[in-house]
Amino acid sequence: MTNTFPTPVPLPAIGATDLSGRTALVTGGGSGIGRACALALAQAGATVHVVDRDGAAAEAVAEATGGEAHEVDLADPAAIDLLPADADILVNNAGLQHVAPLTEFPPERFELIQKVMVTAPFLLMRRTLPHMYGQGWGRVVNISSVHGLRASAYKAAYVAAKHALEGLSKVAAIEGAPHGVTSNCVNPGYVRTPLVEGQVRDQAAAHGISEGDVLSNVMLARSPVKRLLESEEVAAAVLWLCGPHSGYLTGTSLPLDGGWTAG
Repeated sequence: MTNTFPTPVPLPAIGATDLSGRTALVTGGGSGIGRACALALAQAGATVHVVDRDGAAAEAVAEATGGEAHEVDLADPAAIDLLPADADILVNNAGLQHVAPLTEFPPERFELIQKVMVTAPFLLMRRTLPHMYGQGWGRVVNISSVHGLRASAYKAAYVAAKHALEGLSKVAAIEGAPHGVTSNCVNPGYVRTPLVEGQVRDQAAAHGISEGDVLSNVMLARSPVKRLLESEEVAAAVLWLCGPHSGYLTGTSLPLDGGWTAG
């Protein structure tokens, strides 16, 4: 009987991820999760393009990784057109937050958040996927959020953007599968980043409570694991998604939320 099953793809032994010869593009790479991702990918051997609105921060990370810095406002489509198109790995991480009731949410702020967190990832996928398709390999990793799976009050723009990113990631997964390209989301809960630290201070001031109480009683109220996630933990998941043993995992969302979505 003829064997109709294709020959299995040979995989390297399980161990450290080797991305030698690969090129990665990381947005929001100047700090927080993006910085951790850039460092992890570079340590695995990838050449990293560090994209950030803060040029000095991008330069510092590029110097640490031996990569290249790009000072870019992702709300500007023309600036995105100047970024490299030959990335093998795209990490869409850049984001911003605004907290306000729907009835008071500034429309211009809502629009800006969609530009940076939805339109920019779309344009970057559109720019880099032809290269990935051409070589038969690629990895798109979208840093979503638990708010891509759940909603919270007063975060209309952020929640809407992360839900949109989830859908965009799934479309990229379906279209990329025949070309050896995967697309996945990583969904952190609250991460120890400048963005979250700013939210903690704002919430403490707004509610007249300590920053510790904000963490335990407000931000982490729905999380069984009562601590902030570290950027390096997110970067480790991103690195694994870029490795050789994740080629069958695509179109999914990987919650790093301390059990938030389990309940």
